[in-house]
Amino acid sequence: MAMATKGFLGIDAGTQGLSVVFADESMNVIATGDGGYSMIPGLGEGCYEQHPSDWMAALETAMEDLRSKLPDEMEVLAIGISGQMHGEVLLDAKGDCPGPARLWCDARNEDEGKELTELLGVKMPKRITAARWLWTTRNSIDKARQTARITTPAGWLAFKLTGQFNLGIGDASGMFPIDQSNLDYDTKRLTQFEECVDSGPTKLGDLLPVVRKAGEDGGVLNAAGSKWLGLPQGIPVAPAEGDQPAALAGSLIAAPGMVSVSFGTSVCTNAVGDRPFTGVSDAIDHFCAVDGKPINMVFLRNGTTFMNTVVEMFARESASSFGDLMKRVLDAAPDCGGLMAVPFMEDEPGLGIGKGGQSMLWNLNPSNSTAANAIRAALTATMMNLKMGMDILNDQGYRQTKLILTGGLTKTPELGQLLADVTETRVTLPSGADEGTAVGAALLAKYRHEVINGSKEAWSEFLNSLADGTGEAFEPGSSAEALAKYFLKYKSLIQRVTANQCTVAS
Repeated sequence: MAMATKGFLGIDAGTQGLSVVFADESMNVIATGDGGYSMIPGLGEGCYEQHPSDWMAALETAMEDLRSKLPDEMEVLAIGISGQMHGEVLLDAKGDCPGPARLWCDARNEDEGKELTELLGVKMPKRITAARWLWTTRNSIDKARQTARITTPAGWLAFKLTGQFNLGIGDASGMFPIDQSNLDYDTKRLTQFEECVDSGPTKLGDLLPVVRKAGEDGGVLNAAGSKWLGLPQGIPVAPAEGDQPAALAGSLIAAPGMVSVSFGTSVCTNAVGDRPFTGVSDAIDHFCAVDGKPINMVFLRNGTTFMNTVVEMFARESASSFGDLMKRVLDAAPDCGGLMAVPFMEDEPGLGIGKGGQSMLWNLNPSNSTAANAIRAALTATMMNLKMGMDILNDQGYRQTKLILTGGLTKTPELGQLLADVTETRVTLPSGADEGTAVGAALLAKYRHEVINGSKEAWSEFLNSLADGTGEAFEPGSSAEALAKYFLKYKSLIQRVTANQCTVAS
């Protein structure tokens, strides 16, 4: 009989489906599996809910899919879990859910987010679980009174698999702000929060999961978990994490100055910091890495959508392929011949662009009306929106030494040079630029396994030991100076747009 392959199981519960990976002890992915689910249909505008039981059904399907692809038997040494952040999963005293879970994209508590931001003096986006709970106490009082615990999708899966009610610090920071002095929930702000709550029977601090850091005890697989996964009881489980912290883990990002840039339909930039952000900025969200280091996020809803629209327009007219047009972009002038784009197909709250958004090409004339200039202007505009957010971090002295680029933009890797020139920062494309959060979850499992077996290595040292140094890299080049001048003109244009949206839209 062939010996079983030893390794680590990573589970990721995303917004539209669940995936699992099995990686060997060297973190080579041996096989993957998937299971699907969907939103509850028929809800009102801005309402997004799912049944937690659907996640477990998808997990069983994904494990069956995984096993069908394995070349040999697997011996799971530890399990890691990640999931969509900011959800509100309510549990009653018996551990059952009194209703569906509200997800990160549910928009019903925008007012509560603004109210809490003003009250607590820290950015509380409408996505954060505390804002959802405040809404629930005011609008679903019966459900609030049944609630004995609140967690996230990843935390719910971990609870079902282990019977333990804890959560990784990154996912926990998406529920309520973390105090960097003790790496636990901010007790002062929890006290302030209670001033808002007049319907909940229990204080929020008593409802939240226990905070755990990477490497700490996340429980072990219990009898129910053993049945669901088809694995032996007693396998160690790493603290369940959010998808963003797990994705950073999967990209081997842990040290201050390292910035993850996921560039696609939307743009998400996570910068590791060495201290908390000061004050409140509409453009910056905050959470934690899996070891508790503060993360500052610049999020753009408007990523490559406008650029893709322009590309497709020219592709239809000229019968050119997407790839051919993108290659021509690389040869266009840094200032696009004076042409600029306003790329807001949707609202962009961090930049003051209201609901509905607006997009346009500005300063178009016969001398610059080429496909290359138009496409480059559309892409450069999004990169400059990103730079405006990054400059807010620069103003507070945060180091940004390296950008690690993933996402759809990596399909034309040479565009990493344009991002390096715009941001004046080194850009690298890891060899696995599209690795998923499930791989990050498997890495957390490996780290938990090593800690159990006596390793004293810090999380950042652990990730550094795994880095292979492969992938392309781009240093700021000769276009950086011209793009810096272009950036000043672009900022002026955006200021005019935000000051008079209605006039521009008409």
